[in-house]
Amino acid sequence: MLDFAAQYAAFQRRDPAWDGIVFVAVKTTGVYCRPVCRARTPLARNVAFYGSAASAERAGFRPCLRCRPEAAPFCPAWKGTRTTVERALVLIEQGALDRGHVDALAERLGVGARHLSRLFAEHLDASPLQVALSLRVQRAKRLIDGSDLPIDLVAKRAGFSSTRRMSAAFTRLYGRPPSAMRRKTKLTRANSHGDRQ
Repeated sequence: MLDFAAQYAAFQRRDPAWDGIVFVAVKTTGVYCRPVCRARTPLARNVAFYGSAASAERAGFRPCLRCRPEAAPFCPAWKGTRTTVERALVLIEQGALDRGHVDALAERLGVGARHLSRLFAEHLDASPLQVALSLRVQRAKRLIDGSDLPIDLVAKRAGFSSTRRMSAAFTRLYGRPPSAMRRKTKLTRANSHGDRQ
């Protein structure tokens, strides 16, 4: 981190190169700003610098209503709706829709279910449920290819509510049930072992 004098000089210039990298907190007002904020520059003794909006907030400062520092470049709000989708994907990957509903997922993200579905359509051209199903099938396929777990246990570990649902998903996607894929995997393994002997 650069020294206080360099940061304060950049703040006085309202240098856009520092936007999103440094946040300026004003001790006399309890507000923190972006270095490009058009508000009057406070005296150096009244200023503290932070490396993130979160650290300024943790220190007790609130965001400036003029420059909206929480929306500075490289902050989640600056990335806009893509951030919401990225957060949703992490939660879906962790199993949020394996047993839960889109409404609960949307609530965790602080948006409505319809809005979340619109964001998925805009960014991924698929619904949250379609993405969750695709991830479950991928998990199951990896378990079928890489283990000898019984099919019902594969379904459970992959996040399917039943073997029947997993079988239906595989049949729709691959044109065959998971058990047929297991047979193919075993045959491939057996042939490769025979080739080595």
